[in-house]
Amino acid sequence: MPLPQEGPWLDDAAGRLIRPYAVSNGRTRPTAALDLLTLVRATGTSPPAHLGLEHTQALGLCGLQSTSVAEIAAHLRLPAVVAKVLLSDLMECGAVTTRAPRFDEDPTDLSLLEAVLDGLRRRL
Repeated sequence: MPLPQEGPWLDDAAGRLIRPYAVSNGRTRPTAALDLLTLVRATGTSPPAHLGLEHTQALGLCGLQSTSVAEIAAHLRLPAVVAKVLLSDLMECGAVTTRAPRFDEDPTDLSLLEAVLDGLRRRL
C-alpha cells in the first residue's frame, strides 16, 4: 500500500520534506531488538494520540497481515533504523507484536536464491 504523494510530508519533485531524524524525534536507536526480517503485526490496540503520522502509517501497513520491518521502511520511504524506532514505539504501547520470520526446512533453497538474484539483476 504505497503512500500518497500529496500533502505537506512528501513532494513529487523534492521527495520527503521532513528529515528522517525529525520523524523519530532525533532518536537513532530503537528500544526493541528488530532486524530487517522481523515480522510485525497489529494487535488491534489503538496507539496513544501523541504518536505521529508515520506511526499511524506504519501501523496501517501491518494491520491485515504480518509485514517485515524492511517492507514497512520501504513503504514509508524511511531509513530502516527510523522505521525500527517507530515500530519499537508501537511495540511499547502494545499496538503491534513481532516475531522472527519462519524459514522453510531448507533455508538455502537454490530456487529461492536464484529468484532473488534474478530480481536484483532486473533492478540494475
